[in-house]
Amino acid sequence: MITKEIQRGNHVSLAEELLELAVTTAGEAGRMLVDKRPVEGPAVVHTKSSPTDVVTQMDQAAERLIIERIEAVRPRDAFLGEEGGSSTGSSGVRWIIDPIDGTVNYLYDLPDWAVSIAAEVDGETVAGAIVMPRRGETYTARRGGGARLHTDQGVRELRCNTGVSLDTALVATGFGYSSERRARQAQVLTHVLPRVRDIRRGGSCCVDMCSLAAGRVDAYYERGVQAWDIAAGSLIVEEAGGQVGGLNGAPAGPEFTIAAAPALFEALHDLLAPLDPARDS
Repeated sequence: MITKEIQRGNHVSLAEELLELAVTTAGEAGRMLVDKRPVEGPAVVHTKSSPTDVVTQMDQAAERLIIERIEAVRPRDAFLGEEGGSSTGSSGVRWIIDPIDGTVNYLYDLPDWAVSIAAEVDGETVAGAIVMPRRGETYTARRGGGARLHTDQGVRELRCNTGVSLDTALVATGFGYSSERRARQAQVLTHVLPRVRDIRRGGSCCVDMCSLAAGRVDAYYERGVQAWDIAAGSLIVEEAGGQVGGLNGAPAGPEFTIAAAPALFEALHDLLAPLDPARDS
């Protein structure tokens, strides 16, 4: 028992150390993205899944900054970054990085974009930080330590809304970049919209998941999100009392992701699953 408690104490201490580094680094990246954003808008350097799925020079610069700052402190860690900054490590710690979640929002100078950094230890996410510079908000979570929102006004504990029925739920979602996937998602939406209070589409998975944790929306679902989109956000939602998963017991991931308080999660899942929302055509 003593050995287990010592191990647990070490684990918590490491998670706190990783969270502090994530917060500091995400904050620096966010400030850089605001301060150095070209007045005429960032240059698009290439596209990914479609002509509308863009990468800007600022995405790349932010990811480089994040990796450089973390490597300077923890040179043996591994990385998984959206813009290709991936590497193996030997410490058992892996950082999952989205330098700008909501790149199209950033491109158009809309405020809803975020820097997301999560840290895994032996494959389990133990710390996550999401910084929204234009909102002046930082969301944090440590495994077993709760989720918090930090602003100039102070710090508050986060809790997902509970006791919400499906028909009164405000549900956030997002759309893919390929025209075929979007058409299918629109079909699904026509079945969901009459069954809920309303739909919100903000353009950033990270922002949507933090909004869920903060009680600003009641649920979230989307097809096509990647590990870097949801790593920090999932931990924040879970530590705020929410549930995150896929369809029919599968884990959350590119196939499909749902998040809500547990009872609403089940109701939304049961609405979505018969619609075959993981199909693209």
